[in-house]
Amino acid sequence: MTEANDAAFGGFLNELADAAGSAILPYFRTRLDIEDKGGRGYDPVTAADRAGEAAMRALIGARFPEHGILGEEYGRERDDAEHVWVLDPIDGTRSFISGVPTWGVLIGLMRNGHAVRGMMAQPFTGERYSGDGASARYDGPDGSRALAVRSCPDLAAATLYATTPDMFTGPDEAAFARVSNAARLTRFGADCYAYCMLAAGLVDLVVEAKLQPYDIVALVPLIEGAGGIVTTWDGERPEKAGRIVAAGDRRVHAAALELLNKA
Repeated sequence: MTEANDAAFGGFLNELADAAGSAILPYFRTRLDIEDKGGRGYDPVTAADRAGEAAMRALIGARFPEHGILGEEYGRERDDAEHVWVLDPIDGTRSFISGVPTWGVLIGLMRNGHAVRGMMAQPFTGERYSGDGASARYDGPDGSRALAVRSCPDLAAATLYATTPDMFTGPDEAAFARVSNAARLTRFGADCYAYCMLAAGLVDLVVEAKLQPYDIVALVPLIEGAGGIVTTWDGERPEKAGRIVAAGDRRVHAAALELLNKA
């Protein structure tokens, strides 16, 4: 990716976030018709989800017609392209329909299968967290600043997040319990915000399961750009999703992997 293209893609993330926010916000904290997609327990979807993704797809198609797209609501399109945009118009739809602003628009860009750009935009609060794997930044009502993870010596000092305990079933439930029992504090319910708070140096560890690529790809360049690490529970690259562990400190990441994979 050339330096010029890299800058263009960075600016384009903001354009996509603007378009998605304009499409989604009119629905927030209104009485919505909610459908259940099924398949993963209660999996709600609304007109806001579809409107947000449609707006982003239209922009991508007009600006970069040769690029691929993978979105939660409208599936795959040219996903064998060199550049593929990975979109989750509302990560945290359960929070969205409950009127709680811990949801976000996730916009990721992969090049040859590797996550290279990502943003979490929260239209209601006006916050944006973005990264390119080498750096990460926050832009919001209180200004802009670089993001950096914090040092954490071990799990006993770590704050751990997961979206919900319901995502851990079978052996994964016991594996997560081992990590949670070792951590100083365990909290649930933040969706994509937990990863952003990790990049901001306020959370030390996020452990999740049953994720799809559109749940994590946008967050990978943000976490890595802030100095953190994100992998599967097997220690592999996270782009294909599934079981994910993200940490600000590599010592905590290593300790979490050890407990997650303990026989």
